[in-house]
Amino acid sequence: MKDEPMDKEDILKELSELHKLDYDYADGRILGSMCTQAHPFAKEVYCKFLDSNLGDPGLFKGTKYLEDEVVKSIGNLLSLDEAYGNIVTGGTEANIMAVRAARNHARKYKGIVDGEIIIPSSAHFSFKKAADMLNLKIVEANLDENYKMDVESVKELISDKTVAIVAIAGTTELGLIDPIEEISKIALENNIYFHVDAAFGGFSIPFLKEAGYDLPVFDFSLEGVCSITVDPHKMGLAPIPAGGIIFRKEEYLQVMAVDSPYLTVKTQSTIVGTRLGAASAATYAIINYFGKKGYSRMAQELMENTYYLKDGLQEIGYEIVCEPELNLLAFNHPNVETHEFAEKLEKFGWKVSIAKCPTEAIRVVLMNHIKRSHLKELLEDLKEIY
Repeated sequence: MKDEPMDKEDILKELSELHKLDYDYADGRILGSMCTQAHPFAKEVYCKFLDSNLGDPGLFKGTKYLEDEVVKSIGNLLSLDEAYGNIVTGGTEANIMAVRAARNHARKYKGIVDGEIIIPSSAHFSFKKAADMLNLKIVEANLDENYKMDVESVKELISDKTVAIVAIAGTTELGLIDPIEEISKIALENNIYFHVDAAFGGFSIPFLKEAGYDLPVFDFSLEGVCSITVDPHKMGLAPIPAGGIIFRKEEYLQVMAVDSPYLTVKTQSTIVGTRLGAASAATYAIINYFGKKGYSRMAQELMENTYYLKDGLQEIGYEIVCEPELNLLAFNHPNVETHEFAEKLEKFGWKVSIAKCPTEAIRVVLMNHIKRSHLKELLEDLKEIY
């Protein structure tokens, strides 16, 4: 901090220069991100609610109403008539809340003090953070031949210390959906909390299924599912940060509640205290702006782009790791090592990421900022590299 105030124009000039160092989603060159540019309408609404604090909802009743309506809408999308939860910073915070709810519930009703959580080896790294913070042991289930959570492995790993089972609807590395229906039955039979991380797939699977895509069931229509993570700031086009955690029962929030005597509510269940209400307001605005039909069109367009890229890659001679279920594609050069291949793409200006589970591969997430014209450019460069 400088001793003397800076001129506003000088500050803006400096910020403008620094902003130029950032990659821009609109360029279509960011290929490995599960986030995208927020819709302009959502940004407009977001700015109007920058001073709202959902940590003290009695002072911001209108904003709290918007959060409740968003939770209700997402719950309805996920086959839940009465939903409980919050709009939080993202999938990581949502997953931590789910694991905390499971731990506390098992501690209260089963007396488990040194718990374990069963996750697939393809799970997002946020569960490692959750386990570390909550003093839980991670037990990793194997993947089957289709790179999905192996059901038999889950059965073998269940013990009297298991506080939760986690499955993924849209894995971070390959965009695949675990056999959630089968795992739900296992969790129900063993009276174990079952969480579904649908941070990526939650805002596309329901719309694709409605459009006729043959995708597995993953939501609250399965009796064993206790909570689901969904991120509106991914395919929902809400501004960052906007993650969502939806619970089947209010008691899962209650077992996390702590006293908050000086606020306008008696207890608080979220991880953070002060919570920006802008994300809830922006999400409310954008989900009503698009509606189910709008999101359905977008989800189908993203899948069409995914298949377009897949077909183009195979025509050239690239190797596809697995058939895409969602708008994510992993592939490799038949003769060039993955990291070397990534460097070649970087030289052409493409920002890619490398999947590591189950095998290293170039990973492309077909988000809204990647247009068909960008894919044509990418395929031309890939022809040159090949």
